[in-house]
Amino acid sequence: MTKLAWGAAAAALVAATPALGAEASQSTFGKMPDGRSVPAVTLTNANGISAKVIALGATLQSVVMPDRDGKKADVALGYDNLSDYIDTPQYFGSTVGRFANRLAGGRFKLDGKTWQTPINNGANALHGGTLGFDKVLWEVTSVKSGPTASVTLRYVSPDGDQGYPGTMTVDAIYSLDENNDLRIEYVATTDRPTIANITNHAYWNLSGEGSANGAMGHVVTIPAESYLPTDSGAIPTGEYRPVAGTVFDFRKPTAIGDRVRDASDEQIVFGRGYDHNWVIGRKVTADQHLMARVEDPASGRGFELWSNQPGLQMYSGNFFDATSHGKSKKIYRMGDALVMEPQIFPDAPNQKNFPNARLAPGETYRNVMTYRLTTGAKAKK
Repeated sequence: MTKLAWGAAAAALVAATPALGAEASQSTFGKMPDGRSVPAVTLTNANGISAKVIALGATLQSVVMPDRDGKKADVALGYDNLSDYIDTPQYFGSTVGRFANRLAGGRFKLDGKTWQTPINNGANALHGGTLGFDKVLWEVTSVKSGPTASVTLRYVSPDGDQGYPGTMTVDAIYSLDENNDLRIEYVATTDRPTIANITNHAYWNLSGEGSANGAMGHVVTIPAESYLPTDSGAIPTGEYRPVAGTVFDFRKPTAIGDRVRDASDEQIVFGRGYDHNWVIGRKVTADQHLMARVEDPASGRGFELWSNQPGLQMYSGNFFDATSHGKSKKIYRMGDALVMEPQIFPDAPNQKNFPNARLAPGETYRNVMTYRLTTGAKAKK
């Protein structure tokens, strides 16, 4: 789909439906082993799009949207019950932090002191540690309906949590409007110097969660001139490598499955597919910029992803091994979903040429990402 056609499809969908207020409705998703209830909030607009957020892990539990023919499907992988989220965590739609992605050896230096976080991914730390933001119960602090429906969740991470210094207060704000913009914003403050890199780990299959199509037919565009090659443990080497002439060049629309198993590139072998960071910029910006465009030719569904972050981690579901099943009761296999995480670069605190992940008292960390959802629907006459 051309850029012009993409914009026309989005405009047609909005024009086809009267401008009505989006709605936020509350429910309960179950109870934690200690008896605490897990709130759920569903955001719904007049165009048939809805997003459910649960308080465990401030998790995007589902995203339902119609295809080009108006048939609805849930396009976000996940579970339909709380016990699976607790017993078989897979980061499905979760908020991940304090430091998303990897830290080499689980260590980082800050103001001359070395800090150690739990090792939970080979020799490294991943997504904040063994009890990161994805595994804790957040508090729902605000639920709003209106032109934009939203839910705000909060977690206060105590000083020393998972080895990180400082008490960090984090808000996760999910919103959905009548233009089909699904927005996720993370805001954090601290009472002593620390590091911060918080993002969302939604798994997308725009053909429908559990669809036999998988996600390898999804056509992806990433406006990046370079990416970060890694060692065999998925830690960046520090090099900014040009994408030109490599399987990492998505500057033109390309189906994920065309090159995801190209073993002639050592980086694909290391990651068993794509699990790398594309360099969109070199610093966090005040405004959002285009990170990626994704389209599923089979259904017509798609999205543009915008964010203020410098890096985009794209993961092609390489480690799904058919041992878990989701909401559709279908087995999840390798390549059944895509993950796209706007963030600061992996291992940034240990790499002098990477963006700064330091957060000090009086400063505000902010990661805002907007999924501009499209369905390929034609305007009604």
